[in-house]
Parts: sequence; structure tokens; C-alpha cells
Amino acid sequence: MTTSAKIAIGIAGAAAAGVLIGLLIAPDKGVETRKKISNSTASWVNSVGKLFTKAQHSGKRAMKNVNA
Repeated sequence: MTTSAKIAIGIAGAAAAGVLIGLLIAPDKGVETRKKISNSTASWVNSVGKLFTKAQHSGKRAMKNVNA
């Protein structure tokens, strides 16, 4: 995995943690807070999945260039 991919994953993780903490501190009802956490988590998982896919494709291209 490239350094830029690692940095992007770190930033995404930090952002997700920040959102989660913010939601837990928010003065909403428990049901509303759980819905927000669920939506944020699903969005974060989707973003990380896309990031891993991009990193995987980049790695495959790099390996093809090395082997060529």
C-alpha cells in the first residue's frame, strides 16, 4: 500500500472518529443518535472500501510496471 493511501485511510479514520464523538456528545434522543451513527458508519465503510479498491488497482498497475 502506498504512503498516500495510508495517509488517506488515517484521515478517513480520524474523520469517522470525530463524527462519532460529535454524535455521542450531541443532545439528541438515543434513537436519533443511533440512526446518525449508523448512517455515518455506513458512509465511512463505503468510503474506506472505495479507497482500498483504488489502492489495490494502483498496486496492480505498479506491479505490472515493475514486471514489464
